[in-house]
Amino acid sequence: MVPWPVLWLAIAVAVLAVVLAFWRGLSGWWLRGLTAAVLLLALANPALQTEDRQPLSNIVLLVSDHSASQKIGDRPAQMERAVTDLKDELQRLPNTEVRQVTLGDAPGDGGTLLMGALSDALAEEPRARVAGAILVTDGQVHDMARAPDMPAPVNVVLTGHRSDWDRRLIVKDAPAFAIMGEPVKLTLRVQDEGQVPADIPATASLKIAIDGKPPQTFTVPVGKDLQLPVTLPHGGMNVLQFTVPTETGELTDRNNSAVVQMNGVRDRLRVLLVSGEPHTGERVWRNLLKSDSSVDLVHFTILRPPEKQDGVPVSELSLIAFPTRELFVEKIKEFDLIIFDRYRRRGILPSAYLDNVKQYVENGGAVLVSAGPEFGSADSLWRSPLGDILPVVPTSQVLVGGFKPEITKLGDRHPVTEGLAAFGPKPKPGEKGPGWGRWFRQVEVKNRGGQVLMSGIDGDPLLVLKREGKGRVALLSSDEAWLWSRGYEGGGPQLELLRRLAHWMMKEPDLEEEALTASAEGQTITITRRSLSEGHDKVSITGPDDKTVEVPLTETEPGRFTATWTAPDMGLYRLKQGDKTAVIAVGPSAPKEFEQTIATPDRLAPYAAIHRGGVLRVEDGVPDVRTVAEGRAAAGRGWIGITPRHAYITKDLRVTPFLPAWAFLLIASLFALAAWLREGRR
Repeated sequence: MVPWPVLWLAIAVAVLAVVLAFWRGLSGWWLRGLTAAVLLLALANPALQTEDRQPLSNIVLLVSDHSASQKIGDRPAQMERAVTDLKDELQRLPNTEVRQVTLGDAPGDGGTLLMGALSDALAEEPRARVAGAILVTDGQVHDMARAPDMPAPVNVVLTGHRSDWDRRLIVKDAPAFAIMGEPVKLTLRVQDEGQVPADIPATASLKIAIDGKPPQTFTVPVGKDLQLPVTLPHGGMNVLQFTVPTETGELTDRNNSAVVQMNGVRDRLRVLLVSGEPHTGERVWRNLLKSDSSVDLVHFTILRPPEKQDGVPVSELSLIAFPTRELFVEKIKEFDLIIFDRYRRRGILPSAYLDNVKQYVENGGAVLVSAGPEFGSADSLWRSPLGDILPVVPTSQVLVGGFKPEITKLGDRHPVTEGLAAFGPKPKPGEKGPGWGRWFRQVEVKNRGGQVLMSGIDGDPLLVLKREGKGRVALLSSDEAWLWSRGYEGGGPQLELLRRLAHWMMKEPDLEEEALTASAEGQTITITRRSLSEGHDKVSITGPDDKTVEVPLTETEPGRFTATWTAPDMGLYRLKQGDKTAVIAVGPSAPKEFEQTIATPDRLAPYAAIHRGGVLRVEDGVPDVRTVAEGRAAAGRGWIGITPRHAYITKDLRVTPFLPAWAFLLIASLFALAAWLREGRR
């Protein structure tokens, strides 16, 4: 009836008055105290509160693990039986509800996020009603750091068998790229886990296949790290597949293989540039090759041809004698590309040296000829041993007049000149054809089995490519590409053209005109078929389960056919279209779900113990479910427990005074009167 500070003050005054009465020896001091107490109690105004309660059911979280590792052997049947029996037992308990949570593989090879699923389920329920959690799993959990603080017991029902064993192949260390021609070491390990039978050998047959080709087999020890040297056969993406055979009784063969994708790169490109005479375009080649720090350039320039007679003694010249024998005989195989820039035969390079160049191409080398007027003369390279492999025949005519290099129909499909116009200046309004500038000189040649990618005056071949033996040859029948680099009439994509041309000759995979490639993002595979011909309508895809499907291809650009396909499973897929094949690995080299496949209580047992639960195996029988008091052990032999929470909601609340005011006044008056009468007798 009064604020609490006033009431406390009144209590203090009453206590002081009673103490004073006691000190003075008044016989009714205790009656005075009772009078004050009744008055103070009336001021406090006590009331009786009556609640109408409705009990709430107990909630049990039943989390079942349906990840990939739970699909091994008879685990699906074990899990289904355990979940069904546990649900039946829980539903038979009075006032109990079941919240079933099912989880699969986490996206992006995240493994089994069981604790995250349990945490999310707990967050959706009132903690005061959660009576327990039951986890049906193989124990391979990858997010224990997210384990929630449960307000009730946690029990684990474990699938699998104590006798399970498994062999797996582990790639412990594999670089993302390697230098071509140089061995790189991979660290592998063949590991046995679980209850390995005594008759299983301590060695395994390791098969290694590159890009889906026939594998090589090696016998390796089990349980030891292996340092495996690998030399990549080509540039670009190399797919390496390692496999060990499946042993009798092994749990699964999904982790018996691993796929490693390594990008092959060149360390340094060695280029030999042979310039027949100083001219304006010579520096174009030199600047192009020197602008790339990964290119080692050897430049051979004939500054003083033999026919030049100026009377200057040789001893007074500062020219250095070029080591022609060393370059063209002893070390010619070390070069990736040889460029002849307006070279003419003057006896400086004997025919035997040029014949070495011819054999160099046939054995896998590359030669590029940038021809000037001398190509049609009697000193032409075509009249040397190199003429046997050149893709054109000169007519001895030099065509003079302004012309714009045109990309042929074949050139629109070839990766060297495909989309080249996009790298040059845009054409002026109303102008037809490309927007780049003109050239003014071209050697007339006739094609001889080559691929004409660009044409010049009157449609004559300007850029011609040819495969010869294992190598490649290209010829540019004009020496005026430098006009583009100087910006004449707007210039042109000279740098891009020569860069593509040089890399095609050095067999860069991205510039192969006939190629089948694939890339994967998640489980989506993007397939690209590059070709100079038509009629590429389907590609065959063989999955890790050896099932083959055909996917239609669509021509999205000239010479480029593409398709997008979603792989149903992770693993190695083989692609085939015509005579072209490719392989692509979908997903990680070793999925996390199959890194550890043996069912184990080791990860979950400590967590269950903290919450008074335990770990029981399905192979011992599905455990019974009991109710236990709070704070008691919630697991035993053949049984697990939940703790009823006795939660409720209040439907109605009634508040009535402890005594009416007149009753307090009557009682206080009686005590006061009794004190007066007692003290009055004395």
